[in-house]
Order: sequence, then structure tokens, then C-alpha cells
Amino acid sequence: MEKTETLLKQNQNIRITIIGTIINLKLKQIIDAYATIDAFERPFQESDLENKDYVIIGTDNSLVNLEVRNLAKAKGIKVNAADQPDLCDFYLGSIVNKGSLKIAFQQMVKSPVLAKRMREYFTEVIPNNIEESLDILNKFRANHKGDFQEKLNDLNKITEGFEKKKKENGQKKYKRLAFTLAISFLMFFVGFGLSTYVSVADFQHSLSAIPNEFYFMLLIGFVAQLVDGAVGLGYGVTCATSMMLLGVKLPAISGSIHTAEMFSSAISGYSHYKFGNVNKRMLFWLAIFGVLGAVLGAYALIYLGNKYENFAYAALSTYTFIIGIRLIVLAFKKIQLKKKIKFLGFLGFTGGFMDAFGGGGWGPIVTSTLLAKGRKSKYVVGTVSLAEFFVTLFVSIVFLQH
Repeated sequence: MEKTETLLKQNQNIRITIIGTIINLKLKQIIDAYATIDAFERPFQESDLENKDYVIIGTDNSLVNLEVRNLAKAKGIKVNAADQPDLCDFYLGSIVNKGSLKIAFQQMVKSPVLAKRMREYFTEVIPNNIEESLDILNKFRANHKGDFQEKLNDLNKITEGFEKKKKENGQKKYKRLAFTLAISFLMFFVGFGLSTYVSVADFQHSLSAIPNEFYFMLLIGFVAQLVDGAVGLGYGVTCATSMMLLGVKLPAISGSIHTAEMFSSAISGYSHYKFGNVNKRMLFWLAIFGVLGAVLGAYALIYLGNKYENFAYAALSTYTFIIGIRLIVLAFKKIQLKKKIKFLGFLGFTGGFMDAFGGGGWGPIVTSTLLAKGRKSKYVVGTVSLAEFFVTLFVSIVFLQH
């Protein structure tokens, strides 16, 4: 039945003779609908091979299949035998038809069902109006005055947007869903909390008791994350510079920044790991030496911040200024070819130490250096983000203990 349906899809006028001891009801309905199909509900006879172009054998009896195949071969007729590739002279592919577009899948002998499933999948995902796109491309090709290579290049540019549009549509749906769920959860959480545990009067009193510094910190965190989200680094440096202007103690600056970054880097690093954007060898060197450098940097800041506060403020201000200049220079620097990194552990140690001591700098130092060496951006960002989680975790532990 399946073979009959496939043949009819390719040519509605094809002549088919079906021989079977039992012909099921659905196949009988197909036979009755086509005058070009003859069917006989009986065992196979050698005379059934007369005036036939090819034979498809589909019984569950291997001896019968072999007999039919030998008789057909003797008459010079090509044979296809279901699930017996050694008896086949040709194979039948699974074909997708959408207008004038035709795609065939053929896996040869190992798993016919895979080709069938691929046919079903592409039949579903290819839009029914694909013929309109094919007509437009055909007109474009016919009216193009360039040579073959120019036509090919222009057609590639036009069609490469098909997959991008599909991905963009999927991303928009995901973003809408994520935004709706986040807002719904926030409204439920706030509403439930206010109505159950906190009265309106208590809530107003709590707001009035919050010091103004809290709102400054809130604004600093927002602006810093805005910068970090736009360029992929700079959260720590932005926060550290802003908090120094407010006169916050140096250990409190680095400790609060790293505690906040610990959560964001955990989520970011895990996401990159799931998407395969993490280089494990690079992660090992950056994380191990980054943690060592960060712990030493944290202890250095605690010591200098308590005993030599003025000196530490001057050193930190100079450091953040240099990092800012470095970021501006990197923004205008051309992408270089891939170069070998000789001291990956030293890079991690330096980034960790300066990040803990200065309240930021892991991204500007480590990420920018790896990108400047020609490493792929997705692996750099993914690996550095995951390594940053371990750095911020150990720095936070040191500051919380002191």
C-alpha cells in the first residue's frame, strides 16, 4: 500500500499490477479509485511478470522473495525487495513534493524508516506556499544580466535569509513567552506578599526606612549591567568607579560586586556550557589560576584598604582609568588572526588578582586578551563567563569571612 501511494504521488497515470494473497481494505479503496491499477487476490504466478518494467517484492516469506527475484532477473526485469537489500537492483527513496520542489532521501540499506521520518519532517516544515518563493527566484535568475558566478553569489545572498527569518520568528515567540511568564510571576509574588504578609502601611513604612544610598546602588547596578549587557564586559569596573565616587569602603566595593556577579556568572556560564560554547582546556587554566589570583587580590585589598586607604584609593582609581582607556583602544582595534597563547595560566592569575583587587577587570583583561589573540568570540565569552563564576565564588567567600 505504501509503495502504491508513493508511485501514485509521482505519476497519477502509472500502470500498477498488485498481486497478494490478502489485500487490505484501504488498499482496495485506492485500487478502486484508479483505473490504471489491476489487482489480483491470489498467490504469485510466473505469468505476472509478463510485460512488466520492474518488480517490487513485499512479502514476509524470504523463499518466495528469492524465487520471484530469480524469475524476474531471468527476464531482465529490475527488482526491489523490501528489507532484503541483497535482492535489490535499485532502491526506492522517500520523496518530498511541494509544488515544483522535489527532495529525495535515500539511506541505502540500514534503516528505511529513517528516510521515511525525514520525508515526513520536511513535508511538515516546508511551507505549502514555497512555490511562490521559487517563482520569484526563477524570475530573478532569468532577469539577472551577470555571468554564472555573479548569479550564484546574488542568489546565495537572497536565500541565506530564509533560515535567519525562521530563527528570528522562533526567538521572538520565546522572548514573548519568557517576558509574559516573568511579569506574571512578579505580579503574583508582589501581590501575594503584600496581601498576606505585609500591609500597605507596613510597606510604606519600610520604604521610608530605606536609606538613600540604596537607591544610588540600585542605579549603579542598573547602569553597570546596561553597559555589560551591551558590550559583554565592564560591570565590575563601572560599579567600582561609581562606588568609589560615593566613598564606599574598598573591601565593601569588591565584596558586594563579586557577590552580585556570582549569580549572574553562574547562570551565564551554565547557559554557555549547555550550548557547547566552553573550551574545557581553557576553562581549566583560567579557573584554577584565576581563583588563586583572585584570593590573593582579595587579601591584598583587605590589607591595603584597612591600613593604607588613601594609597589604595589612588591605586584603584589609576587602575580603573587604565582599564577604561584599554576598552576604548580595543573598540577601534582590528580583529587579528589566531595567535598562540603561551601563558594562559598567567593571564587567568592576573585577571583574577586585578578583578578582586579593583572590583572589576576580569572581562576587560581576560576576554579582551583572548579576542585580541584571534580566538572565536563565542568560545571566549562562554569559557570566561563560566570561569568567572569560580573566581567570584571564592572572592565572595574571602570577603564574607572578613
